[in-house]
This record gives sequence, C-alpha cells and structure tokens, in this order.
Amino acid sequence: MDLETLKAFKQAEYEEAADGYRSVGEAASAAKDTIDNQISSGIRAQLEGKAATAALGELKELSKNFHYAQTECGLVSTALNAFAFDLGAAKRKLDAAIADAQAANCTVHPNGSVGFPPGSKPGAEKVEDGGTVTGSAGMDDPTANALERQAINIHPNPNYGKAIGFANRIADALKEATEADAKWAPKLRALKADDDLKVTDRDWADAQSDMGGVKDAGSSYLNSLPQPPKDGSPKDNANWWKGLTPEQQEAWQSLRPEAVGALDGLPSTVRDEANRVVLAEKHGAYQMELDAMPKPPANEWTWITAGMYPSKVHTDEWMEWHKKYGDRYEQLNKSLNGMNAIQDRFDRTGLKGLPEAYLLGFNPEKNGRAIVANGNPDTADHQAVYVPGTTSNLGGIDGDIKRMERLWSMAAGKDNGSVSTITWLGYDAPQDIVKDSPFSHYANDGAPAYNRFLDGLDASRAVDTDPHRTAIGHSYGTTLIGSAARQGHLNADDVILAGSPGVQVPKAEQLDVPKGHVWNEEADGDPVPDIGRFGHGGTDWDGPFQIPSDPTFGANQMATDGSGHSDYWNGGSKSLENQALVVVGKPDDVELKPPPNRTPGVR
Repeated sequence: MDLETLKAFKQAEYEEAADGYRSVGEAASAAKDTIDNQISSGIRAQLEGKAATAALGELKELSKNFHYAQTECGLVSTALNAFAFDLGAAKRKLDAAIADAQAANCTVHPNGSVGFPPGSKPGAEKVEDGGTVTGSAGMDDPTANALERQAINIHPNPNYGKAIGFANRIADALKEATEADAKWAPKLRALKADDDLKVTDRDWADAQSDMGGVKDAGSSYLNSLPQPPKDGSPKDNANWWKGLTPEQQEAWQSLRPEAVGALDGLPSTVRDEANRVVLAEKHGAYQMELDAMPKPPANEWTWITAGMYPSKVHTDEWMEWHKKYGDRYEQLNKSLNGMNAIQDRFDRTGLKGLPEAYLLGFNPEKNGRAIVANGNPDTADHQAVYVPGTTSNLGGIDGDIKRMERLWSMAAGKDNGSVSTITWLGYDAPQDIVKDSPFSHYANDGAPAYNRFLDGLDASRAVDTDPHRTAIGHSYGTTLIGSAARQGHLNADDVILAGSPGVQVPKAEQLDVPKGHVWNEEADGDPVPDIGRFGHGGTDWDGPFQIPSDPTFGANQMATDGSGHSDYWNGGSKSLENQALVVVGKPDDVELKPPPNRTPGVR
C-alpha cells in the first residue's frame, strides 16, 4: 500500500459499513424469528393437512436463508471492523511519523521518502547540505541496524539521522498496512454465498470455514476487546456482556459463538443464537465428513464352523473398515442424531401450544452436551431444570427433550404464570449401568456446572420478579443434584427426584431447599432404588439412608401410576401431573403415596 492511499484511509467509513451489515444481519434475525415463532408456529397450532405441511417446508427453507444471511452478515461486519482496526493502527503510526517529521522541518514525499534540511553538528565549521532518505521497514537484522547507526553517527548533518528515523517509521506503517490489506482481501472475498436460494450443509460448513478465517485474521482486533472474566461467576459474565458495545457483542457472537453460548449468566436469547450458529455449522461440517467417509460394507456378517457348531462373525472386509473408520463413523452419526433431534424441537414450536425453544448449551464432541429450554427462562415465572441419568448423551437426547415438553404442557395447564422447562445435559453422564454408574465422580464432576447454570438463571433474569425454580433429576441425575447440594448452594426452591439410586446426603433437609420441598417418585417395578440400596449411584460410603424412597430420608413421596424406570414423564400420567404441580408452586394439590401401614387414600 502506498503512502497517499494510507493517508486517505478513513476508518470511520469502514466502521459505518460494518454497522450497515450488522443492521442487515439484525433484520435477517428478526425475519427468521418471525417465521419460526409466529408464522410457522401459528400454522402448526391451527392448521393441518398437505397444504400446511408444504407451507411449513417452504418456511423452514426461508428461515434457513435468513439465518445464514444473519450469520454471514455478522462475519462481514466483524471483518470490516477488524480490517478498519488493523489499517487504522497503521494509519495512526503514519500520521504520527509525518507530524513528527514536519515538526522537525523535514518533508515527507509521496513515495514515502523524507527530505531533511541543511544543518551542522555542534562545533562544525560549515552547514551541511540537506538531502532525502528512504526508510527500511522492520529493521530486525542486528547487522543492518549497526550499519545504519554507524552511518547516522558518521553523517555530518544531524538532520540525516532524524530523517532516517522518520522514514523508517513511515516504511513500517506502510508495510503494516500492506500486510493488513493482503491479509483481509481474501477473507472478505470469501464472505459470499452461492448464487442459489437453498442453504445446504455445504453452505454451513463453508460458513464455519469463513469464521475460522476471520477469527485468525482478526485475532488482534478480538484481543483488543474486553475479554470474558477468567473463571468468572455468572454475575461477572453478565456484567461483562452488558458492558460491551453492540459492535463488540457482534464480534464475540460472530467469531466465538461457542464461547458465548457456554457462558452462564448471559441472556438466554444471546446464548440461544450463539449455540444455533454452532449447531448449524457443526451439522454442516459433520454431515460433509460423514458423506465423504467410505460406508460400511454391506456384507457385515458371515458364518464359520467352529467344531460342530456354526458361528456368526464379522467379515474381514467389515473388520478392516471398522478398524479405520468405525469409531468416527459412530461418533458422527450419534452427534448428527442429536443435532437433528434439537432441530426437530425447534420445528415443533407452536404444536399443541409448545413455546419457542432456546438452545442454552451445545457441544457435539465425545458424548455431547446440550441444554434445551421450552420457553424463555429469563422471563418465566416458573423454571424447572431436569438432569437425565445413566446412558444419557447427545445422540439420545430426543427422549429427554420430549419429557420436558410434556412437563411444560402439563405445568402450563396448571397455572396462569409462564413456565420454562429445561433439559440440562451439561455433564458427562455414566454410559454403562454396570461399569460406570456405581461411581460418584460423574456426579461430583458435573455438579459444579449444574450449580453455575442455576446461578446463571438469576444473573440473566430479564424481569424484576424472582422465579420459582425446581431442580429435577432422574436416575443418576438425582445423584448429581445431591452432589450439587453437598458441594455448594443448590439455587432451587424445590427438588424432585425420580427413580433415584441415591443422592449423596442422608437427609432431605440437606438438599439445600426449604423443609418439606423435597419430592420423590418411585414407580412400581422400578429396580433402581433397590440397586441403590446396595451401593449403586455412588452411595456406598454413606449408608442406605441416602435413598430418597426410604421413609427415614424425609422426602414427600408422590403418587405414581407408571411402572418401571422410565414412565415418570408419560403423557397425562399422575406422575407427570404431580411434578407439574410442584413446578408451578402448588404443593398442597400434590397427591402423596399412602404412608406405610396406613389406610390407602388417607394422607
């Protein structure tokens, strides 16, 4: 970049252009929300048939277009701000060098050279002529530096050395500007969509690549912004976010959505938007990777005869494929299944009155993490935060999401206040009943994150009223809730435990909620509480009184009408209704089990 071009650079013009793209992105976001949460939601609530299905399909594609446009406009806006930041820094160096040169009676020429006036050193007999020097950028070579210092010391005109300094500063500024221009030109050119109207997995994978490119190029800009508090509390996180300008918030949303989406205490709308971008981009990247991977051989099995009996074994071809691709193939499919389940929840908004969903946490790696809310918890009068148990992972999250949908529907029908029910898969749950669930470290490791999330619901509160909050656990999820209470302050008003193998505290009063606000459900035929009495669920060191079903524990034993370990959230069930009554703060309406040795029906 030449001197005149850099002198003419106006940082404000690029920042204004960035604001324009940010405005377009905000308009696209509003259009997407209108389609998803008003138009499509209204169709699902009121219309059925082929025409309605076709319309919903078209609206879904239109929503994708707006979401993609929003994401790309955010990247363009941030890229322009980052480019302006880099070039602005170079221009300020140039301006300072020119001002200092002029103050020293030197002349800066259009080619970057510097003319210096006549002058003489103290004691010299004559005035030496002036001249012109050309600077060198990045004088990092010790030998070159030494030669330059020697030339300055030898030169009889003291203005020569000053001019060399100004010229070097100008050369450095021009070099910095040229490098910024070369760095950003391809990044900005890459921020364009295909010339069709369909947003595909390839488009989202490309958006993820765009994000990485802008993030790398804009590292100096991002590092210049206020950083999230290190190990900050949810309240600290909330204050940090509130202190950012809209441009700074856009930069964090565009370049670090995975970090923004994971910060407890930020508004649910902000976390939702960040995590939806991560979900869309990861889905695109994972699907592209899966499509490019060799598929498993069709002849997976064969028969061999060992002795007198035939045995079914994997073929050599299948074993070879599995050795190379099997683990990754399984991981990709599980993660994509979970992502599709979350998207399906988005697409059910409005069906049977279901409110809009909020993705408050998401990570597809390993077993995966996801936090999905029905209704906005930041404004809800009643919140319920459900922790699933053993074998829970992203690939199987569909069932856990639907449990909280049914609880929302039941609770919303029991009270005039607003309700938000949340599936919290924010920990690494045990994946094997026999090998993993007897150990407590899964609960102990995950409990601090659960406590932070509950505290974050206070920090992100958008209305002046305090919510009524219920912590709900199923199976090993109850063990995590007990560990959360044991390790710190469980920020809840009520606790509901279902099918619990143990909660790590011997008495209900130690679950950190008011007396009488611990509720338990044990269905007929559920084997898990009995298993817990023999040391499962991390209870082996504290004795049998940790089982919430035992009378000595002190929990309210709610009536159930299911059987086995998985019927606590069956639609229309007494088990579900009793949970809903607790969630909306109507404990007197809960039906309890008859006490032992009492007449059935007498409470």
